[in-house]
Amino acid sequence: MILALGIVYAIVGLATIALVLLHSGKGGGLSDMFGGGLGAAAAGSTQMERNLDRLTILFSLIFAILTLVMAFVVNS
Repeated sequence: MILALGIVYAIVGLATIALVLLHSGKGGGLSDMFGGGLGAAAAGSTQMERNLDRLTILFSLIFAILTLVMAFVVNS
């Protein structure tokens, strides 16, 4: 059980890192590769940027919950 939880934890952690890196910063970012740059400058936040935000929040919450679960499993 601990091994499977650790594998899921690593996958979710890497996915969270990838999602954070896709966000655009002050001067653009990796999200410009997928069409987020020009549309975001013209019309505020695009649908793709909002979905990226939602996915990042979701994976961050899953990562936090898995951190707590692993802490309880290892200590018990």
